[in-house]
Amino acid sequence: MRLLLLSLAICFSSLLAAQVGGLFTYEFLNFAPSARISALGGTHIAVLDDDINLGATNPAVLNPLMHQQLSFSHAFHPGDVQYGYATGGYYHQKWQTTFSGGIRYANYGTFDLTNNLGLVEGDFKAAEYGISIGAGRQLAERLRGGINLRFVTSRLESYTSTGIVADLSLLYQDTAKNLVLTMVARNAGRQLSTYREGNVEPLPFELQAGISKRLRYLPFQFSLVYRYLDRWNILYDDPNSTETTLLFGDVDTEQSDTEIWFDNFARHFVFNGELFMGKKDNFRLRFGYSHLMRKELSINEYRSLAGFTFGAGVKINRFRLDYGRTNFHLGGGVNHLTIGTNIKEFR
Repeated sequence: MRLLLLSLAICFSSLLAAQVGGLFTYEFLNFAPSARISALGGTHIAVLDDDINLGATNPAVLNPLMHQQLSFSHAFHPGDVQYGYATGGYYHQKWQTTFSGGIRYANYGTFDLTNNLGLVEGDFKAAEYGISIGAGRQLAERLRGGINLRFVTSRLESYTSTGIVADLSLLYQDTAKNLVLTMVARNAGRQLSTYREGNVEPLPFELQAGISKRLRYLPFQFSLVYRYLDRWNILYDDPNSTETTLLFGDVDTEQSDTEIWFDNFARHFVFNGELFMGKKDNFRLRFGYSHLMRKELSINEYRSLAGFTFGAGVKINRFRLDYGRTNFHLGGGVNHLTIGTNIKEFR
């Protein structure tokens, strides 16, 4: 436990200054790994159940219920961009530790290769991959900890890069109150080789905190995630914008300092909820909202569902099927599908 806390502190202190502002490499690591997470706002870290995909965003949730779970997810992005994640879990009884292994991929398709006059001379492809192993275990009566290690490789035309990334997390669970609190340091690491010699780029490090609560007398679970604990100002100042879209689409032409503060504060949060139906929660309805996504992807002149997500999940025989929809922009959204099963159910 002390070692995990120390590791969190070291990663936070060493990467905080390097990750404020600017652009990051390996942004595909922030894609939602499963349809369930897509439907719940794209960020979901504070739930502890048998879903092996949750370990990709918070390794502390890895638990014995995930033993021999297998899952495969694929997302259809606009512009024929393809993204997916495959993972499996294993509980080692002697070590009292749950392990996971997974691979995520992002295929950006084929592009025209042109010269400086715009003449097409051929084509090229772009893709990125991340191979990960994770471990999570009980540290104390109500405290869990976990770590993910991920090797990343990226190829964009003739430019290649590799990197090593880690996720570290702690989770507190109160089973009597159906309450979960957690903190996650995501994407801490560095490039091992760069696209251009000497040009080291920052990784999308992020410190997150989350809370979830399942209601006692209603089959409903809500979750709240606070993103970017490592930096306060995440506003984007668009010099071409004369209007500002406030929470849930209201438009304001001028903002006071108080409104600017509230707008920035709201961008840190992801809200979501999950409704369970059936005797064994075999059918689930989900929704989520990210104010940051809505602010960055909305068009002032048009109302849209940018920032809102929804989906559903159903278990049929030995398989669980999930669908998630993320509304990025008027120009298109992402449809996400996941199929999962447990090897034990086939015996």
